[in-house]
Amino acid sequence: MPLGTGQIAEPRLVQAAQSDPAKFDALYELHFERVYAFAASRVRDRATAEDVTSEVFHKALANLPTYEWRGVPFLAWLLRIAANAIVDHAKRAARELPAPDDPPEQANDPNVQASEMRAIEHRALLFRLVGQLPAIQKQVVLERFVEQRSIKEIAQRLGKTEGAVKQLQLRAVQNLRAQMEGSHG
Repeated sequence: MPLGTGQIAEPRLVQAAQSDPAKFDALYELHFERVYAFAASRVRDRATAEDVTSEVFHKALANLPTYEWRGVPFLAWLLRIAANAIVDHAKRAARELPAPDDPPEQANDPNVQASEMRAIEHRALLFRLVGQLPAIQKQVVLERFVEQRSIKEIAQRLGKTEGAVKQLQLRAVQNLRAQMEGSHG
């Protein structure tokens, strides 16, 4: 089976990130969706999946200098880190006994599982689309909605007026909405 271009370039991406950790973002962008989907399919809720995914990339970046390329996709290493993080999380959760008045588990309900998977896929798509925005729109979206900064703070950080930041945010949201609608029909 011939190697895809992603598989050929991956060792170079790893080597570049090992030389300059700032270049780790290429590996993050390449593998985020798969790692998040892996975690989300194995844990109870979205917040836990997000925590596990964050932990995976944090550990991967911290341990990148010791990573050795052995011909196995980098994703396999990330998924091994994810599997270990999920086990660790489950052990921590098992120590925290649920209160007697907690609602019963819904995790075995196929309708709940299908709904959660659609939500996970939707979120992963949205994350990928944010990554494709023009750099300044992407920065505004991340600072506004992920870091939860105010328009005023963002304007000061970017050296722009508040009106310009609002316009960038509006254009970014419009771009994302159009892309999301385009991907669903």
